[in-house]
Amino acid sequence: MARERAVVVGAGGISGAWFPPLKAEGVDVVAVVDLNLQAAQRRIAEFSLDAEPSTDLAATLAAASPDFVVDLTVPEAHCEVTCMALEAGCHVIGEKPMASSMDEARRMVVTAERTGKLYMVGQSRRWDATHAVVARTLAAGEIGALTSANCDFYIGAHFGGFRDEMDSPLILDMAIHHFDLVRFFTGADPVAVYALEFNPAGSWYRGDAAASCVFEMSDGLVFTFRGSWCAEGCHTSWNGDWRFIGDRGTLILEKDGTPWGERVAGDEGFHRPLESVTVAGRVEAPAGQHGALVEMLRFLRTGEKPQTECHDNIKSLAMVFGATASSSRGGRVTIDA
Repeated sequence: MARERAVVVGAGGISGAWFPPLKAEGVDVVAVVDLNLQAAQRRIAEFSLDAEPSTDLAATLAAASPDFVVDLTVPEAHCEVTCMALEAGCHVIGEKPMASSMDEARRMVVTAERTGKLYMVGQSRRWDATHAVVARTLAAGEIGALTSANCDFYIGAHFGGFRDEMDSPLILDMAIHHFDLVRFFTGADPVAVYALEFNPAGSWYRGDAAASCVFEMSDGLVFTFRGSWCAEGCHTSWNGDWRFIGDRGTLILEKDGTPWGERVAGDEGFHRPLESVTVAGRVEAPAGQHGALVEMLRFLRTGEKPQTECHDNIKSLAMVFGATASSSRGGRVTIDA
């Protein structure tokens, strides 16, 4: 079982996805910090934790000296909380998105470098057995050299609350998952983007709840994202429905089902003869936030760098702010992480 000590910052809704894996991995949660002391106390009682409730992060870090901090605060607080924890000598794992601006994200990266501590983002959809199958199948060259990736995301989501009032609810709150996934699937990084955000007739959102984005990626890959959070009927998966096209075939992932595809089996005919793609084997492992936590604990024990440490994850965040900047300016934007 784990020997590591952790302080959890933020006792809101998302914390319910983190406390079970923290307990499962045997992490010693020594304190739960929240501006609302009662919220911290409720989580401690709910999960039977031997932890101190607190509203003062600086004092808690000084008193507890944890090995790492779990930042589950709202995005606007990520920079302050993470930098404070890094400065206090703690490693940090935090919820997505990394920050509420690129300037804040860069400050977090610099602070991690200066303090020599690790900061990683729990980009939960990377830890999914089906997604790992897709990544391994593409890496094996089953459809040849990858030329394009397309993601469709259409959900009629009646949240109520803050998302209904955001300027860019789809891009800022949801598309970070799909933008990070395309990097995970393909190993490519963003170069530039042309994006159009809009708010369809009948939308219940104040801001732009739909978007079409074309990303130029490294190695000549083109990634197209089409999405809407106010599309009623015929919903896609929350993870998006995907098509990957290579110079020798195509791989499909729809409705979170089993990936499948076809590749060229001969070089004659108007339509070339096809055969089924050999899909990589499925390997079950801890998923979502649990998978992210496992990578953090592996780093603490072995020094192996997590796949979503801040130097990497900032590239996914740059896709988000590149897309909103492109939409605002009405033209192509170069992405600089």
